[in-house]
Amino acid sequence: MSEAGATKKFLYINRKAPYGTIYAWESLEVVLIGAAFEQDVSLLFMDDGVYQLIKGMDTKGIGMKNFSATYSALGDYDVNKIYVDKDALAERGLTLEDLQHLVWEDENEDWAEKDSIRLVSRDEIAGLLEEQDVIFNF
Repeated sequence: MSEAGATKKFLYINRKAPYGTIYAWESLEVVLIGAAFEQDVSLLFMDDGVYQLIKGMDTKGIGMKNFSATYSALGDYDVNKIYVDKDALAERGLTLEDLQHLVWEDENEDWAEKDSIRLVSRDEIAGLLEEQDVIFNF
């Protein structure tokens, strides 16, 4: 049984395209709140959610504010476990090089910059889900 106030493992699953619904923006806001309360926060991008991390997005044509640059700030909030379904990328003709380069600084290694994005298989995703205390789907 866990103690009240103990750190919990939160996984936020992003399955929707970044624009056209509020899901992606709401997920990002909730992730930042969880991180502010010092929870163990991870993100998983699956299905069309992988589009949320595409670099160089231009939203002028759809008349919506581009919030994708906010993902680059996640490392500052100790959110450095960002998982991307590698099969979902491949199914959409994308690779890791198509995604934003998200990093965090490891204070234990003289502030060395490390990659936040980890490509995972669907089998690895199943294991990841098993490790979580709380899972949010967006």
